[in-house]
Amino acid sequence: MYNPKSNVAAEFIDDAEVRETLAYAAANRNNRKLVNPLLDKARDCKGLTHREAAVLLECDLPEENERMFALARELKQKLYGNRIVMFAPLYLSNYCVNGCTYCPYHCTNKHIARKKLSQEEIAREVIALQDLGHKRLALETGEDPVHNPIEYVLESIRTIYGIHHRNGAIRRVNVNIAATTVENYRKLHEAGIGTYILFQETYNRQAYEELHPTGPKHDYAWHTEAMDRAMAGGIDDVGLGVLFGLNLYRYDFVGLLMHAEHLEAAHGVGPHTISVPRIRPADDIDPGKFSNAIGDDIFARIVALLRIVVPYTGLIISTRESQSVRERVLELGVSQISGGSRTSVGGYAEEEPPEENSAQFETSDRRTLDEVVNWLLSLGYIPSFCTACYREGRTGDRFMRLVKSGQIANCCQPNALMTLKEYLEDYASPDTRAKGEAVIAAELERIPNEKVRRIAREHLTELHDGKRDFRF
Repeated sequence: MYNPKSNVAAEFIDDAEVRETLAYAAANRNNRKLVNPLLDKARDCKGLTHREAAVLLECDLPEENERMFALARELKQKLYGNRIVMFAPLYLSNYCVNGCTYCPYHCTNKHIARKKLSQEEIAREVIALQDLGHKRLALETGEDPVHNPIEYVLESIRTIYGIHHRNGAIRRVNVNIAATTVENYRKLHEAGIGTYILFQETYNRQAYEELHPTGPKHDYAWHTEAMDRAMAGGIDDVGLGVLFGLNLYRYDFVGLLMHAEHLEAAHGVGPHTISVPRIRPADDIDPGKFSNAIGDDIFARIVALLRIVVPYTGLIISTRESQSVRERVLELGVSQISGGSRTSVGGYAEEEPPEENSAQFETSDRRTLDEVVNWLLSLGYIPSFCTACYREGRTGDRFMRLVKSGQIANCCQPNALMTLKEYLEDYASPDTRAKGEAVIAAELERIPNEKVRRIAREHLTELHDGKRDFRF
């Protein structure tokens, strides 16, 4: 049982261990006798330790690096097939009491337009998202106990789940809010959230405290131990992430994996997802001031290694990244992407005037959801709007057991095809619909289990006749 007065963060993110790991990796970067057995081990989907992963991150042997990227592609296809889960962020409020130096929501920013959505405005946002075809949202809000108390978040979740517009419904709300108490996490769990997401930003304690000079988020231990409290509150699906560019990427890569190892050891299940955002321009924020920004090649390497090291963990990339970068990392490991995203408060129901900018960051991929779906279909992927696992109780260790046994594919593949069919019937442009129908017909025949294939074919026919929301 988690002790709320403990300071376990210093134990599972041990600075000395991180630095020793980085030194060990640098010393063994060209050690073929070490690198090749690590790749052999990873190929069996057994994962790697943070120290083993650090060696591969440092490796500059051409043949071994080529093998590493090929392995990432192989594992991505083996575990996820061509499925790409779709979602959109929904920003409720940008009021915040923290002083984070990299985020425009910081409390001393006098330029940004401060906004908080009423429940009526949230309903309009949800209807606009449903009209696009979204079924899965990531709820976002700044930390402000006066403007954004837990009661506001819970009421907003009830509003979101309660809106049914035409054939639209938000079937899963993931939540990305500030670190809170076990009691509040229990309330979120009872509200029926999907994954609780919280980015560490950086695992280097000194850098973390400098980047968060004021506000509740300044407390490194409170923030870093949030996932332990969330799991103590009954939330068994949690999502980790760092903001690459704030600190040395090698340190944060190792810290991220140490955090995942801690969750596995302490709670029996590691992170459900890992996000890989990079710092982006925003109001009052110049990413050029952060000297640790990483280039596209290093970014692709990080994604590939995460797929190898934590093979059963979903990897998320947002519209922070450009179309070309997203295309590059999709095959290397990314399994979830956002589409048609707005990062401003109230950005879906109506376009925000430039003088009232409330966005958290600039998006690079500004295509509509239909354009993103069309693009994915053209690349041979299956855009999936599935949320069945969360409604069927396949979460936490139960989900991981199904994934590791290979049985989850009997759920994911037909559900992906059926939710894509829903999208095509209700929202797609003619060209997207034609491409999607062709992909469904081809992928349906690839379902190896004959019984599953037959049931999926029957459900797809019934869906075309007007019935909705089948799920395996």
